[in-house]
Amino acid sequence: MFLCSLIRNFAVVEINVYKMQNVEIHSCPELMDFIQEVGFLPLLDSGIRGYSAEDVVDEDNRYVVFDDGGWDWPLWKWKGPIVTEGRCVYGKFFAGKAGFVSKEWWPDLCNYRRASRPAPVEGSIDEAILLTLAEHDSLITRELRAACGFDGPKMRSKFDGYVTRLQMACRIVTEDFVYPTDKHGREYGWGWSLLTTPERLLGREMCQASPPNPLSKGQGRTPQESFERMKAHLQKLLPEATEKQIEKLIK
Repeated sequence: MFLCSLIRNFAVVEINVYKMQNVEIHSCPELMDFIQEVGFLPLLDSGIRGYSAEDVVDEDNRYVVFDDGGWDWPLWKWKGPIVTEGRCVYGKFFAGKAGFVSKEWWPDLCNYRRASRPAPVEGSIDEAILLTLAEHDSLITRELRAACGFDGPKMRSKFDGYVTRLQMACRIVTEDFVYPTDKHGREYGWGWSLLTTPERLLGREMCQASPPNPLSKGQGRTPQESFERMKAHLQKLLPEATEKQIEKLIK
């Protein structure tokens, strides 16, 4: 019995190692499906070898600079379609860096993060940002910055720090990406994040961990239960990662 269990557990680990180290993504739909499989996926370098969208896409979809100074980055352009397709959430969720979280895992991440990062206090800048965003439903970053009065010199990076902190607390997410257009109507540049609240994008019920624990009298999972659930999932997915690396992703 013990040997059979050990073999099954070993097989799970082997499958997950194979999944992260040997996968090669060739298209946006493939990446959408992969995010559903792994649950959590940083966009760029995560500090864990092979664990990012940039690592799993093939060479043709990575960043390239042309001889004329132009550039192309298919992966960067996929972010909008992936987010608007509706099966995952995007934002700066991984140590202040951007990435994707599937809707299956979002309630647990939100449950844990909001408990470990309490709601902004009344009268704080963080609260003002959230109230402004709620009033307008959604705003691109520079519009939100102007609406909150952060339009002075050297204010951009300071404001971005507040927004990143609110994203890490699962209180702001990216709804889409907006790009400027040239005189021919063609999009160009890096684009701007269209920000909103997860309650507006997903619904209030998606910001609560469920199903209920039979021992918690009808309530959803506790923040600690959500933490342990995410940790166990990521440890299976990334068996070579250290405990510190895993917890850094979650916290």
